[in-house]
Amino acid sequence: MHYNNNAARIKRELLIQLIQLVLEDRLVEGIDRIPYAMTSEPGYQPVRCCVHHDRSILKSRILARLGFSVEDYEDDGTPLATYAQKALERDYVEGPILTVLDEACNACVKTQFLVTNACQGCLARPCMMNCPKKAVSVVEGRAIIDKEKCVNCGICQQVCPYHAIIKIPVPCEEACPVGAIYKDSRGKERIDYDKCIFCGNCMRECPFGAMMDKSQIIDVLLAKKRGAKLAALFAPAVAGQFRASLGKLVRALKQAGFDAVYEVARGADITAEKEAQELQERLAAGAAFMTTSCCPAYVEAVHKHVPELTSYVSHTRSPMHYTAELAKQEYPEYKRVFIGPCLAKRKEGLSDPLVDYVISVEELGALFVALNIDVAEIEEEPIAQPATAAGRGFAWSGGVAQAVLEHLPDKKGIIQTATIDGLSRESIKELQAWAKGKTAGQLLEVMACTGGCVAGPSVITNPKVALMQLKKLVQEAQPS
Repeated sequence: MHYNNNAARIKRELLIQLIQLVLEDRLVEGIDRIPYAMTSEPGYQPVRCCVHHDRSILKSRILARLGFSVEDYEDDGTPLATYAQKALERDYVEGPILTVLDEACNACVKTQFLVTNACQGCLARPCMMNCPKKAVSVVEGRAIIDKEKCVNCGICQQVCPYHAIIKIPVPCEEACPVGAIYKDSRGKERIDYDKCIFCGNCMRECPFGAMMDKSQIIDVLLAKKRGAKLAALFAPAVAGQFRASLGKLVRALKQAGFDAVYEVARGADITAEKEAQELQERLAAGAAFMTTSCCPAYVEAVHKHVPELTSYVSHTRSPMHYTAELAKQEYPEYKRVFIGPCLAKRKEGLSDPLVDYVISVEELGALFVALNIDVAEIEEEPIAQPATAAGRGFAWSGGVAQAVLEHLPDKKGIIQTATIDGLSRESIKELQAWAKGKTAGQLLEVMACTGGCVAGPSVITNPKVALMQLKKLVQEAQPS
């Protein structure tokens, strides 16, 4: 689904209002007014049956923004202020980092194909002739699909010359590459966390915003208010989200309260160097190939769904980890905050003791708005120890493999690389084929998001535009 939509707008507006309340030390006393204020704006139109239902759903959305799970939440009259107080008193946000808002879920009907009014009742009738289950018939000059016989193969849609047959999907189920989303007895969607790889596809694709990430932005702001020093570790993809130079982004982060700023692309340089060395060692020992390991959703997919591929995954840690290591060495007392467009990084951050908090670029954008920081208009501040071009290139599909090869100049043309650009049910099968020896090279790069991190589930800029902006920064970077 397009990054710019009303569900995303509501999410960002909630973030802005919550951030403003924290900055003003009014979170507890002001939080219960948010659902009323948002549904009282000029031109507001209820999404559900009435404004009261919308307010109830907004309360649940606020709970996720506070970092709480909402699966078992019931609007029993407990004020949001009670939960706000709990957020102020807790030490950390607990997993899982995805939560499903039952009340917002539309309980979409099972995926089906539908014949529209565009059907011409043609003589050829390829839909009827090619259906393997004889589920299509023509009644009164129009094709009809028998849902009892239909197996959703889609052949009728493919052969219709008028494109009169459409597929009505369940967006979240359709987007999940590993079948981790299912319907309960009421038709509401649920997440099987034993299968979930936290890629964020469901969160991005649900038109009702029922799949939500649990935020740590409140925890970051509270840490700052309580006197902690903060180090911002921003992912390479973040630099492409704002139409401004890297120096302007650095200054904006400083103005937003971060005391030190690190390019995670520096950690990417370390990852690339270590993976290059590891690849050489593995190939010398007789291994057929190695896969990259910087995408946590991919690594999770291997562990849960393609365990036979585990031994081929690089043991090298992610750029986030190595950048956090650099920050800890330089400023051991600082709280380290990773910023990126990725949902899976939230889970990785929970298990990495070097990372204190993970926030999304969406939350960073809300923080800038709350503080009236216009990234494009402020003065520049040079970043200390900038990363290389190859490190910044980690953010797009193919960039990781390219960076690894930069450290193996004598192997170019000898080591063949392959890329799986986005995880899907088809690409999971492709991974299974690699594990069985059906390889197409010695280095396999895998990105969960099609296009790479610049197209992550929490981006705030068109991925194509972000990629263009990022490539400008790559051109400005020092060579590897």
